[in-house]
Amino acid sequence: MPWTSGAPRTSSPVLVGRSRPLGALRSAVRARPAVAMVEGEAGVGKSRLVRELIDGDLGPLAVLIGHCHPVGEPFPFGAVLDALREVGPRLARLPKLNPVTGVVGPLLPEIAEHLPPPPPSTGDPRADRHRLFRGLRELLNALGPALLVVEDLHWADDGSRRLLRFLMGDPPPDLAVVVTYRRAEVPGGLPLGTAYRPPSSVTGVVVGLEPLDAAGVRALTSAILGEDTSAEFAARLHERTAGLPFVVEEVLRTLRDQPGDARLLDAVGVPVLLRDAMAERLAALPATATRLAEAAAVLGVPAPAELLGEVAAVGAQRVDQALTSALSGQVLHEAENGRYGFRHALARQAVYDTLTGPGRRQLHARAIDALEQVEPRPLVQLAEHSARAGRVAGFLRYGEAAADRAAEQGDATAATGLLRRLLDQPNLPAADVDRLAIKLGRVAHTGLDQHDPAEALARLLTDPRLSTSVRGEVRLYRGLLLVRQSGAVEQAMAEIETAVADLAERPDLAAKGFAVLGQPFVGITSVADLARWRAAADAFRASTDDVELRMSLLANELSSRLHIGDPTALAEIAALPTAITGTGARRQLARAHCNVGDAMTSVGHFRLAAGHLRCGLRLATEAGGPFVVGTARTTTARLDWFTGQWTGLAERAGALLEEYRDLVPIAGELSLVLGLLAATRGEWAEATGHLGATGAFTPEESIAPVAIAGCAGLAGVALAQEDACRAVVEAERGLDIVRRKGVWAWAGELGPVAVSAYLAAGRHADAEGVVAEFAAGLSGRDVPIAAAALVECRGLVDGSSAALREAADLYAALPAPYLAALATERAEPSVAELAALVDAFDALGATRDAARCRHRLRTLGGGTPSRRGRRGYGNELSPRELEVARLLASGHTNREIADVLFLSPRTVEQHAARVLRKLGAVSRTDLDADALP
Repeated sequence: MPWTSGAPRTSSPVLVGRSRPLGALRSAVRARPAVAMVEGEAGVGKSRLVRELIDGDLGPLAVLIGHCHPVGEPFPFGAVLDALREVGPRLARLPKLNPVTGVVGPLLPEIAEHLPPPPPSTGDPRADRHRLFRGLRELLNALGPALLVVEDLHWADDGSRRLLRFLMGDPPPDLAVVVTYRRAEVPGGLPLGTAYRPPSSVTGVVVGLEPLDAAGVRALTSAILGEDTSAEFAARLHERTAGLPFVVEEVLRTLRDQPGDARLLDAVGVPVLLRDAMAERLAALPATATRLAEAAAVLGVPAPAELLGEVAAVGAQRVDQALTSALSGQVLHEAENGRYGFRHALARQAVYDTLTGPGRRQLHARAIDALEQVEPRPLVQLAEHSARAGRVAGFLRYGEAAADRAAEQGDATAATGLLRRLLDQPNLPAADVDRLAIKLGRVAHTGLDQHDPAEALARLLTDPRLSTSVRGEVRLYRGLLLVRQSGAVEQAMAEIETAVADLAERPDLAAKGFAVLGQPFVGITSVADLARWRAAADAFRASTDDVELRMSLLANELSSRLHIGDPTALAEIAALPTAITGTGARRQLARAHCNVGDAMTSVGHFRLAAGHLRCGLRLATEAGGPFVVGTARTTTARLDWFTGQWTGLAERAGALLEEYRDLVPIAGELSLVLGLLAATRGEWAEATGHLGATGAFTPEESIAPVAIAGCAGLAGVALAQEDACRAVVEAERGLDIVRRKGVWAWAGELGPVAVSAYLAAGRHADAEGVVAEFAAGLSGRDVPIAAAALVECRGLVDGSSAALREAADLYAALPAPYLAALATERAEPSVAELAALVDAFDALGATRDAARCRHRLRTLGGGTPSRRGRRGYGNELSPRELEVARLLASGHTNREIADVLFLSPRTVEQHAARVLRKLGAVSRTDLDADALP
């Protein structure tokens, strides 16, 4: 991800995740006299919050800022006096000051000329101090409306704390005081030295700042970079920085050349400011506490005191004292349940980097000795310590055992990561390479991490250590991974074909390749040309006794037959079990149910699909199949689109797309759902963007039914924009895929749109031709949604309202309420039916469609456009205003909104004005789509 043009930005131009604390401060400052105490750990953003307050509109307030410092010569009352150094010009404009303010002059010669002469000393230090406090209070009172800010109160001298207690206990009536501090570093835990509670006449607020969550880190990173960042990068950055804004900014400063690459985060060095701060803290610790911190850095995860002491070689009797020093020195942090570590990964790295090579190896060796006594053994930690201690045999032993355990628990990402590291060992024997390579391929196929394992397998295929006997299997698994990657489908199929040729002596593995090569929905090879692969896979399935392999092949076979509308498939699917013994077999059964659910969703068996998806998702979650879980969640989103379960669907699909963006079978289908939803709202640019990511323009690298539906969606957008020529182009792109594949079962969404496009372009004969092809292609096929679509197509061509109503009934029976409503709208509905359609589209959230029906009602003089009636909304947004608000927030102009909602620009202008007034926004740029109800 590139930086924005110009010098790289290293801090956020906007405040992120702090709207409530900032609002609390602003409210307090307006309600003077006021005291606000802002607390939070180092780097959490206290100073940035205060700066945002000051940079806002404070009216006539004089802003006075003082700082406390960690080191330096004693300077009693220094924080407050520091804030008053620059007030001379303001004092020069004031009338005569109270004589007591003269006591301040000797302490602040910069403003002495504007003060009365200092009174003589009383001879009593306590009385003189009280008079000074009174003088400072009167001076602040004379300065008029003022905001006094004291930063880093935890470093304040006792005199400053006493002075602030005095001022905050009885502040001048027009003064607001804001102090910031780190509670963990406040002596005795009391920021002002003693307990403080503001008087009833003083507005008081304590603002506690917490680190940002992963979403906040993402928002902060996006603001700094000037463009959106991935959820993966933000999650890794949050893990590394504990959500501390200062640390996030420092890491991004270090990563300024490639700030969006999550893989670089683990390798990024400790930012200089953070490294120096940790070095200062370490230098202040006693030797035993430093050794404990070094042991914690080597262990890498929070550990109990006993384990820290054992690794650090600190005697049991001295561990508690050393740990207390490390905690009070802000080096170590208590995590939970008596375990101690570092606040964030970079703090740990800063300490780890201070160790010498021999020192590190010694500590890692001690860690191995200590952790080998723990039950159950922490295999991942033992593998890591073995690698860092230079114990290669131990790394291989523990690393492989850890990978096996992770695979058994369904954590494919952890398993593949470990296996790739083991395979990177330069002197690994050939037998170990063979064994680990096969494990890598098998495990990676069940997980979500595709790119790195595929690259590792590609390197292995050129590695001379890999024996000829396993090359075919490694190549097969690489092909299976490539199928899921963007732009790699054709390469994947070629790789699998090569693999099955090499697997003549392993028919079980070759059968897996046959099953994938025979899947009808991948790429653009015709189903007829794929039949030989399906036949080979089916023949082997009939001959094997391997339960897991049989279920794997059955999962592909049943879904393939359903996809092409095989009328005999449902009977076999009814016999599919819902439980099976063995983890591997359960994963394949889960895949079978999810594949079947996907195929049923594609062809219109919606009620059956829901049950199979639920069963498959449960089995995949129990058996540990993250990729299958992903496919089930995605198909469920598509099913929800069809069945009208749209509440929260856009948010769910968007979150899933962020999670599975790199996986072609998943990302394309989610883009389809998001594009279709956007089209129903009239958000054409968003719809076109998503629909273009379905594979509509690259069908050879896509999932064919999804790409065809994407073409249908694009054609629908063009028709809505009254561009018949473009609609025909988009529809013909989809028809070309259908014809090349030879599967009209997938034309359910495309058929009616293609016919409508031809009719709109005046090409009636072409429309009739499509209907004839469609009918021939569905002959003898069991495809409910395509059957309904064929009836609709005939109704469109013949202008038959009866046929269109029949199609609507067929859609409703699936159920597909949105498609049913569209068919009803095309069937010359009555005024009452149009009013019902308005309600139906509104209930779904199909803004554009509801507006179109309202427009038709107005044209027909249909009276009340909805049976819901009208009510007053006061300061709440009405449904129409909410529609306008969402379009405004998305960047639409008044004319574009008028087009979407079938309103006049003048009407939109009036709605927009009410929206801004009700939301308290100055302009449409202040509107946040995510904040709208």
